[in-house]
Amino acid sequence: MLSGIAAAGAFGLVAPGLAAAQPGPLPNINALPPVNPAEFAVNEGASYSFGAPGGVTCVMDRRTGGYGCSGPLPAAPNGANMVSGYAQGSPGFAVSDRPMYGSVENPRPLPPNTRMSFQTVSCGTDGVVTSCVNSLDQSGFVLSPAGSFTF
Repeated sequence: MLSGIAAAGAFGLVAPGLAAAQPGPLPNINALPPVNPAEFAVNEGASYSFGAPGGVTCVMDRRTGGYGCSGPLPAAPNGANMVSGYAQGSPGFAVSDRPMYGSVENPRPLPPNTRMSFQTVSCGTDGVVTSCVNSLDQSGFVLSPAGSFTF
């Protein structure tokens, strides 16, 4: 269940200038088999949320098209603990004293080698690396122990 913190407030903390260099090829998230997002619905169906490797929580907002992850992001630039994006444009890393969209208690883990999609955004994991890509403008992010980055 999400707390009442508004998405706009959480996304307002994004610092678009904080980005890391892309260290390698982008994962092909859309090649992974999809899960049923309805099984990950939270906040009375207003959002989808899943648990990613390392205690990270990811959210897709069905109202705004915003998406992102918060928590102990692996190898994130400048110690960031949040990365988020909108329905269009590059996502950014930020440091925040609260999780994106408030707290999601015990998010259901996204199974390895699957993806969740909503509108033009797909997020997936191989069990180590978690990535989201927006097919509208080919922007997104990769969360990896080898280095997390936006593109």
